[in-house]
Amino acid sequence: MPPEGKGPEPEPKGPLRRCIVTRESGPKEAMIRFVIGPGGTHAREIVPDLGGKLPGRGMWLSARADVLERAVSRGAFPRAARGQVHVPPDLRARIEKGLRDRLRDQVGLARRAGQAVCGFQQVREWLQAGRVGVLVEASDGSPSERARLAGRRDVALVLALTAEELGAVFGRDHAVHVAIAPGRIADILVQEAGRLAAVSSNASGAGT
Repeated sequence: MPPEGKGPEPEPKGPLRRCIVTRESGPKEAMIRFVIGPGGTHAREIVPDLGGKLPGRGMWLSARADVLERAVSRGAFPRAARGQVHVPPDLRARIEKGLRDRLRDQVGLARRAGQAVCGFQQVREWLQAGRVGVLVEASDGSPSERARLAGRRDVALVLALTAEELGAVFGRDHAVHVAIAPGRIADILVQEAGRLAAVSSNASGAGT
């Protein structure tokens, strides 16, 4: 594994970005961008830019819990920023919350666009019709019911939000089974769930 660098390098053009810890390049979708911005009483605070759109020079990390821990413990952020920066002690928690919010937002976007249904029967009908790009199941739902619904179908599965969180998207107390139509939203859900699973010890993330 290449050693950590001593300073920032220009961000590669195109879809690949270089991790400031491992020095390995990877697709943006599998990484997390950080910028320096004001935060509370701290100037030059490290801020996770999960959408990759905040202004400022980006510092990229592979979306992995061990890489994040090494970035903090080995001083990778101040080295990449070429100066003192404040790394919030709850940085990982902020990343996890931000990714969960992004997942919830995407499910809401799918609902408003008519690309999502919830409920066992409706989801089963979509599955039978081949209309499901990703199955979003409540992380606190019944594994046996989930298996009975999905069967042996080869469909992407996201297990990152609770029944209460999913229910709030659909205006109800809880929702256990949600189907998302194939397309960009489904792809983003799988991508974001994968990042969440990689940085969190509590999220089940995405699978098939």
